[in-house]
Amino acid sequence: RAIQYWLDKSTIHIIPRWILFVFLLAIFFLRIYLVQGYFIVAYGLGIFLLNNFIAFLSPLEDPTDVGGQRDDGLSLPSTAKEGKEYRPFARRLPEFKFWMACARGAATSLLMTFFSVFDVPVFWPILLMYFGVLFFMTMKRQIAHMYKHKYVPISFGKLKYKDAGKEKGEFGGGMAGSIGTTANGGGSSSMMGGGGGGGVALRRR
Repeated sequence: RAIQYWLDKSTIHIIPRWILFVFLLAIFFLRIYLVQGYFIVAYGLGIFLLNNFIAFLSPLEDPTDVGGQRDDGLSLPSTAKEGKEYRPFARRLPEFKFWMACARGAATSLLMTFFSVFDVPVFWPILLMYFGVLFFMTMKRQIAHMYKHKYVPISFGKLKYKDAGKEKGEFGGGMAGSIGTTANGGGSSSMMGGGGGGGVALRRR
């Protein structure tokens, strides 16, 4: 329960969470460099992170799946009217779950480097080359999918206007500023009215 409590508290702290993941990943690769082993573990972690990254970039509902009809407002726009409406991008894998999977994968891989049973002798340049080819082909297919269905896996939010929702006044906004402004305006009007009356009286004399 305590772990779940702190996980819930960390939901809004996006940057510190990803800094923690980068820190775990850096320690893991430092461990790999120092022991000069466990390359198969590093390869498995790379494949795991790549799969989660693709799920993070993919929409919740696959546009190519025409069999299932959903009307929950999370599908991609299919008409010009729907395209003009603001709809946040619904991911197959939300950001928090994506971070959780990456952090767990990095921590588990780091723990595995302390057990010699996972140190399988392999020729690491072959694994690195194969992972590079796999990454290139996977990202190429994902970008083609994004271009074909015309979606961007980023939600910029609705258009916001400058000073929207902010009240300006003498006392920082609200009714106090309005009352103060009205009072000052009324006082000035009274003084102007009094001055005007004085001018009329002088003219009559």
